[in-house]
Amino acid sequence: MTTAAYGRLWVKGDWNGFFGLFVNILTNTIVLTAILLYVIKMPTEIVFGRVLPGIGLSVALGNIYYAFMARRLARKEKRHDVTAMPYGTGVEHIFIVSFLILGPVYWKTGDAVLAWKIGVAWCVILGIIEVSGSVFAHWLKKVTPRAAMLGSVAGLAITFIAMKPAMQSWEIPYIGFISVGLFLVGWIAGKKLPWNIPAGFAMIVIGALIGWLTGYMKPDALVQAAGEMQFYPPRLDIPNMFSGMTEILPYLAAAIPLGFGNVLAALDFTESAEAAGDKYNLREVMIVDGVGTLFGAAFGNVFPSTVYIGHPGWKYVGARAGYALATGIASLIVCVVGLIPVLMAIIPMPAVLPILVYIGFVITAQAFQAVPSSHAPAVVFAILPWIANWGLSLVDGALTAAGTTAAEAGMIDKLNEGGIIYNGLLSLGSGPILSSMLYAALAVFLIDNKMKPAIYCCLIAAVSSYFGLMHAASMDWGAAKYEAIGYLGIALLIFLMYRTELFRHKKAGGHTADFNESGAATENITS
Repeated sequence: MTTAAYGRLWVKGDWNGFFGLFVNILTNTIVLTAILLYVIKMPTEIVFGRVLPGIGLSVALGNIYYAFMARRLARKEKRHDVTAMPYGTGVEHIFIVSFLILGPVYWKTGDAVLAWKIGVAWCVILGIIEVSGSVFAHWLKKVTPRAAMLGSVAGLAITFIAMKPAMQSWEIPYIGFISVGLFLVGWIAGKKLPWNIPAGFAMIVIGALIGWLTGYMKPDALVQAAGEMQFYPPRLDIPNMFSGMTEILPYLAAAIPLGFGNVLAALDFTESAEAAGDKYNLREVMIVDGVGTLFGAAFGNVFPSTVYIGHPGWKYVGARAGYALATGIASLIVCVVGLIPVLMAIIPMPAVLPILVYIGFVITAQAFQAVPSSHAPAVVFAILPWIANWGLSLVDGALTAAGTTAAEAGMIDKLNEGGIIYNGLLSLGSGPILSSMLYAALAVFLIDNKMKPAIYCCLIAAVSSYFGLMHAASMDWGAAKYEAIGYLGIALLIFLMYRTELFRHKKAGGHTADFNESGAATENITS
């Protein structure tokens, strides 16, 4: 095979990857559009004229560059199975930016332009943090156990990536189950469909046919959406990137930990790709994430973009570089031509959401398969904060829908009586990306008899808790002081056990293993 053959631009498996990743990005874009238009009531000229074109450009830039990185890696290593990293709008930022910045500012001032400018400034801050994270990226990767990185990804995948789409698919089973069956047969079991039709394509086509034949999809909605299509050219506006900076200060307390969360996510997802066989430069990935966010902000985007979870899933179904390239281009077209309402009116969501369930399957399985079997408990530990965070979001969502909050007088007591330990959910579920990594790292270090790193994990957790980076709804001095005290207690326990040599000698049968500070073991035969 010649050098030119490596890193081909398009292979058959790219169809699966394209339909999966594009639908994922499309779904997120539809959600944020609906929130901006129908919940916050932002003007259409801002949503369609400024935000969406910025999103399209940002997503296009990132995916095109990641396709280039994949082809470059394929040629360097002389492989034809390199898969590009997926890239898109950060899901958590859709809700945070909408309900922490855009909504409150617009509802309070009635000035949609001011709310949008502050959102753009937020995007700039996040982009700067992401780029800055590249400076210490390799050090962070060196000191973080793989189980901590993959376990955190697994927790995110099984809860926020897979659970809601699963419930939505099961809600309309006569459509959703067909797609579930197709990904089980075509992707999980690896069986070829008739005429070698890509499973992702079959999900969309068959699901759409069932949706229209059963009356689930309505022609009136399609006619209306098609009639409202309009071209929205992207507009570069550098001054507006910084005009909202004077108003951003009250929101920095949330921006800083979220920016750091994006840095950790890039670390996790790059490690996930490496575990699947594609070793990308972590520093370059972080720079691309940050530059993509800044580029989108320059054109009016208020939602930071980031490398996506899911690389192993797309690799498994045969996607390479082309799927990312096609997704970037298609996303740009959809955002500037006003196609989102049209696609919503053609394709039933229960037909495509099972794709996200599949991603959750693959990522969670990988976390256990790509680490030593002795580290499996650490992966489970990493998943716990994400489950709590997901449960917390369900409880808060239900209370909001009922017109109340947990802070209402007596509400927490009522929840406790119903078996919902709200304060425990809030503590365990706040800041999950940081706490999950620290928990798994602590477990790995203890399993491997590395006492000093284990103590460092506890100290980092104590400081992070005290300032509210985890275990608290917001950052503040002493935000989670009792949790901080608890971590200091664990550190002291480990230190005392280490000093009394309970961990320095491990007996098993007739062998005594002496462990040095790095965890290396030397065996001595004892009588």
